Amino acid sequence: MSDRTACEAPVAETPVAETPVPATAAPVLDAPLLLGVRHHGPGSARAVRAALDAARPAAVLIEGPPEGDALLPLAADPQMRPPVALLAHAVDDPGRAAFWPLAEFSPEWVAIRWALAHGVPVRFIDLPATHSLALKEPHGEEAAPAPEAPADEAPADPALTPAVDPIRVLAETAGYDDPERWWEDVVEHRSPGADATPRTAADALAPFAALAEAMTALREAYGDGGHPRDAVREAYMRIQLRTARKEFGDGVAVVCGAWHVPALATRTTLAADRSLLKGLPKVKTEMTWVPWTHRRLARHSGYGAGIDSPGWYGHLFASADRPIERWMTKVAGLLRAEDRSVSTAHVIEAVRLAETLAAMRGRPLAGLGETTDAVRAVMCEGSDVPLALIQDRLVVGETLGEVPDSAPAVPLQRDLTRTQRTLRLKPEALERQIDLDLRKETDAARSRLLYRLRLLGIGWGEPAEGRSRNTGTFRESWRLRWEPELHVRVAEAGVWGTTVESAATAKAESQALAATALSEVTALAEQCLLAGLADALPVVMKALADRAALDADVGHLADALPALARSLRYGDVRATDTAALSEVAAGLAERICVGLPPACTGLDADGAEALRRQVDGVHSAIGLLTAGTRPAEADTATSSEAATAPTEAEAAPMGPAAPMGPAAPMGPAAPVGPAAPAGAEATPTKADATPAEATPTTGLRDRWSAVLRKLAGRDTVAGIIRGRATRLLLDDGGLTEDEAARLMGLALSPGTPPTDAAAWIEGFVGGASGGGMLLVHDERLLALVDTWLTGVPADTFTDVLPLLRRTFSAFEPGVRRTLGELARRGPAPEHAGSDGADHGYPGFGPGLDTDRADAVEPVLHLLLAGAPAPAEAGA
Repeated sequence: MSDRTACEAPVAETPVAETPVPATAAPVLDAPLLLGVRHHGPGSARAVRAALDAARPAAVLIEGPPEGDALLPLAADPQMRPPVALLAHAVDDPGRAAFWPLAEFSPEWVAIRWALAHGVPVRFIDLPATHSLALKEPHGEEAAPAPEAPADEAPADPALTPAVDPIRVLAETAGYDDPERWWEDVVEHRSPGADATPRTAADALAPFAALAEAMTALREAYGDGGHPRDAVREAYMRIQLRTARKEFGDGVAVVCGAWHVPALATRTTLAADRSLLKGLPKVKTEMTWVPWTHRRLARHSGYGAGIDSPGWYGHLFASADRPIERWMTKVAGLLRAEDRSVSTAHVIEAVRLAETLAAMRGRPLAGLGETTDAVRAVMCEGSDVPLALIQDRLVVGETLGEVPDSAPAVPLQRDLTRTQRTLRLKPEALERQIDLDLRKETDAARSRLLYRLRLLGIGWGEPAEGRSRNTGTFRESWRLRWEPELHVRVAEAGVWGTTVESAATAKAESQALAATALSEVTALAEQCLLAGLADALPVVMKALADRAALDADVGHLADALPALARSLRYGDVRATDTAALSEVAAGLAERICVGLPPACTGLDADGAEALRRQVDGVHSAIGLLTAGTRPAEADTATSSEAATAPTEAEAAPMGPAAPMGPAAPMGPAAPVGPAAPAGAEATPTKADATPAEATPTTGLRDRWSAVLRKLAGRDTVAGIIRGRATRLLLDDGGLTEDEAARLMGLALSPGTPPTDAAAWIEGFVGGASGGGMLLVHDERLLALVDTWLTGVPADTFTDVLPLLRRTFSAFEPGVRRTLGELARRGPAPEHAGSDGADHGYPGFGPGLDTDRADAVEPVLHLLLAGAPAPAEAGA
């Protein structure tokens, strides 16, 4: 892009030959036509089109960055569909960017299209982006003129709010308390229709003359209105106007914000204007067209243009006649699509009510307020819930513009666009959710693309919970929404490569070399596997091995291990070689087993809670690493048992009979991997290795169980960790119920401080699914808790109460209710439930009904394994 400045303009240093005047009924070609508009106003857009048709200027000048002149012919391309925006960014710092959004109802867009359709030269005349971007210091106090929030529209940020809002001042002068309502009454609702033709040129130019007169009075009273940098912009616009008059004569039209009209009509010298531009900083810039959205037009901050109802404005501009009737028809269609009963009679009555409200309020035409009130009363039965849908879908709208392929773009953007088309992933402004089956090549490629973009900082998609409720590793769900700012993120990521894959690979390698924490490298390795970046894995694995060898902190090792263990699952699903990861993960697990017991002593409450979470993560990770292996002392499991067992990744706790923590069961009944379809033959995996085959994880589960036993039995270990270790051993079958009851009895003995005992309980039944059900179904444990709690001295009860409330509040309401009922009735009588007598406990049966329990077992086998229960299962 050329860095055109005012000093390079080939004009003579003389005063303006004839002072430009606002458009009046005078001969239209005697002086430049200054068409003051309100940005993104449909009434202004219609008036601009009528004025241009009447005046037929020799050239059209528009408020905007001159670097965009070369892009203006693209506005006539059939593939160009507004809303769109001019994007300018610094070449060396793509994050320093600015947008100039244009909608179909923007006066500037209408002027551009009119000039291109009539073969009239059209140019931008505002301060070049090379200066405005240079003035945007990332942390400076002064900001550049905000092209996305024009001067005559007040931004919402209080720090940027000007001292004077011209529209508000005019509205208050006219007796209105709402400036938007005043503008609608004076301009939007009084402009001629799209097909109306003014009788004379004076009729077409009269609105601009009145608005220019009002703005002149405001500028005389308020000066720059709190926009000191407008003087620089207006000086450059005057210089460009001189240049155009020298080239085309006086028959030029200027379309700009109404606030600037008095400044452009002021008589000044070229030297004075040039002096205002001296010393402006410069930065090399690039510019292109990008799609925009109505939702962004409705935002007052960031890159938004600051109009509240772009969908409504677009409707007013596109409706040649009867806009209220057409709007109510749209509303009815939307509500019917959402299965709401709306008839033709509703539409008729809503139109009548809106027109009646407008007449009662003294308005020339029903506005958005009247139509909203009418829709609420007639179609929504007084409810605001459907109105929220109408506001989102129609008043604001989800329209996403399009730009032609010939528009300039960085190579990375072109590769992304090409990939989106290949994978049939069209960017859309409306948020949507997609479900991917990674066994299909197209879905797997989509997943890799989305993960690569996330690694590059381009947040087009976010992982979401699947609608199918299937948590297998071969299924993924994503929420997608394309935002205009992502074009800036793509430009920033372009420094890493020309394609999405090469850019993601280069950034992953750079992050691996720059990472300082082991957990950062392990998370990066997981991202590389998800994104399918095979070329980056060697660098990442080397950095991982180096960090793991040097890091002796058990907490860091514990934070790093879960990501590695999760990554091992992708070998089967994504066809990725994870052998190197397996060796590193096994090495980390061994070092954790050695260093964890000493690290669990001498901790305060916060440190103990943090380490408890790390123990959970390590336990789950070791369950994944050792899936399919079995302890040396365990009985040999039958193949049918292994085939019918649920996987850790796909089987959630099924109810009271199977309380489980967040950690994966480590027995042979929990192989890791995607569930096989019903009737499919089992495929061999690494987990099916024979006992004779040595793997990096051989014996790891036994060593981890020994570590948990040490933690559960040491008094020097924090209570929350001892309780958690006991619970993990009980869930995995490493402790019998009698042993667990013995450890609980010791932890809750009278000699234990109440706060330590409460922490033990929190570790045992808190922070895990099924903790409350464990107490419901094992009354011995519940009785131990109840006995301890009733024996806590009154002076220390208030100290342990917050811990107990935090623990038991995590239980489901039904579990808490059941525990309360059990505590209310007291200990069960001896032999209750086995003597056949009905003891009459409210909400509980007299005992276990074995026939009903046996009838459930075949159903559970069908749900968990997709096959009937084996014949020997009932034995």
